[in-house]
Amino acid sequence: MVRVRVGFVLLSVGSVLLLAGCGGEADSAPTVAAQPSSATTTAVPTTTTTVAPVVTTTTEPPTTTLPPTTTLTDVQFERNESYYFTTPDGNFQCGIIKLPTRIEAGCEGTTTPVPPRPESCMVNWGNGIRVTDEGEGAFMCSGGEVYTSGGPDADPVLAAGQPLSKLGFICTTTATDVSCVNDQTTHGFTVAANSNEVF
Repeated sequence: MVRVRVGFVLLSVGSVLLLAGCGGEADSAPTVAAQPSSATTTAVPTTTTTVAPVVTTTTEPPTTTLPPTTTLTDVQFERNESYYFTTPDGNFQCGIIKLPTRIEAGCEGTTTPVPPRPESCMVNWGNGIRVTDEGEGAFMCSGGEVYTSGGPDADPVLAAGQPLSKLGFICTTTATDVSCVNDQTTHGFTVAANSNEVF
């Protein structure tokens, strides 16, 4: 019985030692903490800026160069190689016309004073004034209208201060009168409702 006890005691002591040895190893095992890596990568924020190119465009209006004797509205006055217009006040119908034997500029309408009718005039007198290729301006004797295009509408108005220069003559208007001059001879006329002059 003493042997069984001694064996049991030895077995108990051996178990304790064995357990103590296992437990001691577990308690004495070094603990390794996770160390940060010395090669740490830090993301650097990147900023990208895009600059649109600056484009400067300069637009200049088109320029129109006209010969000195041409106006922008010449086309509206032309009919059958002649040029017709109405004065701004509507009192005179005028034209620079090409006839078979000559070119002349003239106007028809009522003016005062009118010189006496010459004996050679058997038709209308004093209703028109003109200048031809030769000589001074003069009143005309005519059997009907001469300085109108004959179209269904009145001839266009020649604006005050706007010259119409065609076929060797130039005509200009103001609010109340009209003048036409032969470019070569410088003879012509100025006519209005209450005045007239030939030169």
